Amino acid sequence: MKDKNKSKTKKKKRKGFQAGNMRCPYCGSTVVYRSADGIYYDNSKGIMLYVCSHYPQCDAYVRVHAGTKIPVGSLANHELRTLRRTAHQYFDQLHQSGYMSKQDAYQWLADLISAPLSEAHIGHLGEYYCKQVIEESRRLLGRYQGQKNKKQFHLMRGGVAS
Repeated sequence: MKDKNKSKTKKKKRKGFQAGNMRCPYCGSTVVYRSADGIYYDNSKGIMLYVCSHYPQCDAYVRVHAGTKIPVGSLANHELRTLRRTAHQYFDQLHQSGYMSKQDAYQWLADLISAPLSEAHIGHLGEYYCKQVIEESRRLLGRYQGQKNKKQFHLMRGGVAS
């Protein structure tokens, strides 16, 4: 008879994730798991990273989920990390502004990048798709702001005419 509790306590492993096989996509070097000390200005939270072994000449790294060794995305250099941050800022505004729910925003992202919902994460996007997210998010947010302003104008106009 199998112990049902035993199977429930096993740690979940991310499918296909093999830390030992990680290589830097920029220079092909091995990747090391290490503290963000010396990379992050303030690492008081004890953040851990996967970092290219040729850091700082090659500045590719990726943060891991707190308390795990699972990366939040793929290794990225400074340029791609900056694009991902910008893409996330615009993407987050889609649901924080009330334009759509968070779930709808992730479905929109999945559709935009032609990926399953389970793989729709900005941390895995390359330069091309980050730029697409930024451009399309700006377009949608601009249209949404225009609609909001139009409604406010009609309300104000209606109030004045009364």
